[in-house]
Amino acid sequence: MGRTILITGSSSGIGLDAARGLRARGWRVFATCRQEKDCETLRAEGFDSFTLDYADEDSVAAALEETLSRTGGTLDALYNNGAFACPGAVEDLPRGALRAIFETNLFGYHDLTRRVIPVMRAQGHGRIINCSSVLGLVGLQWRGAYVSTKFAMEGLSDVLRIEMRGTGIHVVLIEPGPVTSRIRENAISHFEKWIDWENSARAPEYAALRGRLYESRGPDRFELPASAVTAKLIHALESPRPKARYYVTTPTYLMGVARRILPTRALDWLIAKA
Repeated sequence: MGRTILITGSSSGIGLDAARGLRARGWRVFATCRQEKDCETLRAEGFDSFTLDYADEDSVAAALEETLSRTGGTLDALYNNGAFACPGAVEDLPRGALRAIFETNLFGYHDLTRRVIPVMRAQGHGRIINCSSVLGLVGLQWRGAYVSTKFAMEGLSDVLRIEMRGTGIHVVLIEPGPVTSRIRENAISHFEKWIDWENSARAPEYAALRGRLYESRGPDRFELPASAVTAKLIHALESPRPKARYYVTTPTYLMGVARRILPTRALDWLIAKA
């Protein structure tokens, strides 16, 4: 059957490119999506594909059970990739918005990972790859909800990596910066659901945010295609000694250095200018 991997968030962008790239390298890919219509598209491409919604515990359990039923009870790798953003000033984020984004971007990752670990322990090896972000290294304004989930994931993954030493299970973080995806378009519904921007003290400032959110302006500066992430994922999966972290894009490297060498006040100034 070859090497097996379960990938979440495979409908587009990073997840879809990873699924196609790994299949081309001989991996058997279980490409999951939140919506059945996207799974149908992937099945038409020849993938093993079924739904996995991080916000639904039953969906997480069923997806892993389906995967294991097709592999005979083993799984070489898990790529936690699915996530969404909810743009808005921190002061405008209601409790429900944070609860919803943490359910998907962190709690879902954790739930699926916990279910996979016993399988990997039993077989004596495994790779757990978590897709973080440059926003897991530094915080940018208007992105507080997303940033908070990625900061939390960084800490949880660091501890898990230490705790898994000696088990044969490697825990790796991939940290992309600007990468071509649908995260902007997908964020619109969450912004409209949760952010009462018209009654915000920052209402005039939302004009620029809404313009960027609703209008496609082409690639961002330094933006790379999703294949750049897949290249790092391949190393994380296939290297005998994978790194703890893989940076992708120039901004990630720059911010990784900046947060280590700059005083907080200087880093805040740099980020505000960006």
